[in-house]
Order: sequence, then structure tokens, then C-alpha cells
Amino acid sequence: MTRAAVLAGLPDLLRPLTVFYLDLHRRPELSGEERSTAGRFADRLEAAGYRTSRGIGGHGVAGVLRRGEGPVVLLRAELDALPVRETTGLAYASEGEVAHACGHDLHLAAAAGAAELLARADPGAWSGTLVVVGQPAEETLEGARAMLVDGLYERVGVPDVALAQHTAPLPAGMVAHGYGPMTAGSVTFRVVVHGRGGHAGAPHLTVDPVVTAAHVVTRLQTVVAREAAPSEQVAVTVGSLRAGERANVVPDRAELGITVRAAGDAALARAAGAVERIVRAECAASGCPRDPEVQRVSTSPVTHPDPATTAAIRGVHAAEFGAERVAMWPPTLATEDFGLFGDAGREWHGASGVRLAYWMFGVVGPGAWASAPGADAAAKLAALPANHAPDFAPDVRTALPAGVRALTAAALSCLGSPA
Repeated sequence: MTRAAVLAGLPDLLRPLTVFYLDLHRRPELSGEERSTAGRFADRLEAAGYRTSRGIGGHGVAGVLRRGEGPVVLLRAELDALPVRETTGLAYASEGEVAHACGHDLHLAAAAGAAELLARADPGAWSGTLVVVGQPAEETLEGARAMLVDGLYERVGVPDVALAQHTAPLPAGMVAHGYGPMTAGSVTFRVVVHGRGGHAGAPHLTVDPVVTAAHVVTRLQTVVAREAAPSEQVAVTVGSLRAGERANVVPDRAELGITVRAAGDAALARAAGAVERIVRAECAASGCPRDPEVQRVSTSPVTHPDPATTAAIRGVHAAEFGAERVAMWPPTLATEDFGLFGDAGREWHGASGVRLAYWMFGVVGPGAWASAPGADAAAKLAALPANHAPDFAPDVRTALPAGVRALTAAALSCLGSPA
């Protein structure tokens, strides 16, 4: 049975898959709170014939479909949404302060579609074991590790290859692969600077943690400028700074949220070490009464797709969509925890040699792409709403079928042939 024959069943699935997507979009849930989303995804896998486990590492879901001897292939999609108020104006927009502004609802719908197509395929279409995972808490970079620590691979088997795709503001029907790092590694810090509070009219009797925190923020700008090579991709961001309640009171503490990102493991370790060194040095320079609290809240590895697997899937996508719709994707400083399903997660799953493939797929409808300002693709990409923006709005009519096709074709290329 050919890939075209397997995908011939897609038109019959599009209506229920679209309903599923709209329902997910309307009812987003934050990282660690994805109970309803996980339940709806698990229900679809069970209805398609997968042996499904729930509650892995929180609200994680894994469905398994075995068809004799052959490779174990894992498909990963994410369950969680973001603390963003949606401003798309869509009839099915979410309400409140949570939204699927990163496309995880589309990832889930595409994974559900691929799972159903592959389950419906004739026995001659593929052999091996297919594992479909709904991962919680990707946005907080906690979910992959939690699932692996909770014995994901003991439950479903160690995969030979793990596949994932992600939405991007490219034209729907396009996919983009990268060679080398695909997403950056990261370290997120929670830092507490301890001062000595007091009256604003007697600052000499205080140790002002706001001033110390300000010096930390300023000095951290030198990490990229003076401690990273110009050829390295590194970013250090202070995303939050909280201190005090009143203008006439010097507070006794300031809290900072700091994220370090880099496209290389060595650069990430060096930049993260510099952050810790600078925080401690500035506190010492200010005469803080206590050492700062420096906590690594979360970490994620650099995502390194396997070159041979990437080349094979890129070829399959070129055959499926046309070579002109398969682009290259440069390394970015967006972060992911998908890499933990491969060798970067050996500490938690104990396996080695799990090959990863990861690609981007477009979600911009033809009308929106044509009307976007700019004379070339780069200018249009800069003008269109990107992931995490409150007005990020995939065109479900064109993006969903393309996402199902991309994931199904990739999975078939990795599974075995009964012949």
C-alpha cells in the first residue's frame, strides 16, 4: 500500500479533525493543567485502536499500536497553551487569559489525524510499533522530562526514531527542515537579591536591592557582547524584575527571572555560568547581607535532528508537497524540550541512539500571505504574527491537512514494510 493510498483517507477525516481542533482552541489549558485536553486526545487515540496510557508525568498521554516486527516510531505533540489573551477576533477564539498562541492545538489535531490514518491503513502499509505522545508542560520545559522520569519508555518501548513538527508563519503547505541545531538550549533562573529595607529618606541605612538588581540587569548585557564569540548564537534576557510596593520604602528583596539561550551546548554552559557569577559578584559589591538565591528553574537541550533521518524525511516531503515547498530552516533561539526524547535525555530514560527528526510547517493562508507587506518572504515573515503573539492565527482549512500529510508521510518513511 503506497503513501498516496494511506493519505487518500484524509478527506473523510478533515471535518471531525477540524471540529476537534476548534474545540481544543476554544478551551486551552496552561502547562501542568491540561487534564481536559489530555482526555480528549486520549479518547481519540483509543477510538482509533491504540492502547492508551494516561497520566504519565502529569497529564501526559501515550497511545501504542503494534503491527508485528519493525521499528518503533514515536510521534510527539504538545498539550499545553500559553498565558496570553487572544486578540485574533476569530469566532472560535479562546476567552480569558489563556490561548493556544503557539499552535499546540494544531499539533495535536495533526497528530490525531496521522494516528487515525495509520491505524486505518491496510496491514500491508507498514509494520512495527507506532507510539503517539501527547506531552504536557512543553512551554515550561518540564513535560518531556516528567514523562521520561515516569517511565514512558518502559511503558511503550524505546523508539528508534522520534518525530515532531511545529507551526511557523510560513505559507500553509510548506515545510522547512534544518541541519545542525534546530532549536536552542536554555537555562531559566529565578534569582532573589537580598537587601536591607528601610525608609526612602534614609537610604544610607539600607542596602537597596533594587539598585543591585539594576546593576545585575545592566551587567548581564555584557555576557553576549563580551563573553560570547560573534559567531555564536546566544541571548540573555531578564524577563521579570519585581521589588517593593511603595515609592517611599526601600524593600528588602528583589526577584529576577532570567533566561539564557544558545545554539550550542558549550556556549550555553558558558553563558549560564556567567549569569551566576555576575549575580553573586554584584551582590557582593553592594554589601548585601545575605548571598543571593540562584535557582535553575528549568533547562532544555539543544535540539539536534539526526542528519540521515532528516535527509530521508525531507525527500519524502519533497515528493509529497513538491520540492519548491520544502525549505531550509536556520537555527533559532526558540527553545524546546523535545531533545530529551533522544540522547540528551539519557539521564532520565537510559536509552541511546534514539534518532530525532523535527521540522516546521506553515500555517498562513494564501490570502494572508499575499496581503502581508513586503516584497520577499523574509519581509512577509517579519510582518506576520509569529508564535506566542496574541494575534497568531493558523489558517486551519489549509494548515491542518498539510500538517497531517507531513506527519503521516514522515512516519511511514520511518516505519517498516511488511514485505
